Amino acid sequence: MRKHLPVVVLALSLALSACSGEKDPSASASPPPSAAEVAYYDCLKDNGVPVVLLDNGTPRVDKDKPHETLPAAEAACRSKLPAPVSAPPAAPEVLAAAREESQCVRAEGISWYPDPDPVTGATDERSAPAEQTDEARKKYLEATRKCREANKTTR
Repeated sequence: MRKHLPVVVLALSLALSACSGEKDPSASASPPPSAAEVAYYDCLKDNGVPVVLLDNGTPRVDKDKPHETLPAAEAACRSKLPAPVSAPPAAPEVLAAAREESQCVRAEGISWYPDPDPVTGATDERSAPAEQTDEARKKYLEATRKCREANKTTR
């Protein structure tokens, strides 16, 4: 029995420590949902989208249920969509890399590719032409991949 005692003690301590912690620390560390967020998800739910509440009360679309009504519900609830949370300012080297990537992608023939946000460095690629063809999307993906690889080698 003495040979197995350390293994038993270790297994017991692991089992007890697993039971004492929170299920999802990131969910409990999140701030409570805003009134706008609750209104948006209530609207989705009213339009037939299955919605669940996380442990901290934050509503989310239920991933385990069918979402056939989601596109129509999102369109109907667009006016209630909460404002995006502002991102923190990016480091100067991140901003410089994002600017280089935008210039590179445009040089590769993707003329609509935007400059990055001057504070966060994020690039909003939603300005892509709606009538993009599969060939144009492929060219865009190839250009961004090429420029990101080139940007890695110059840093």
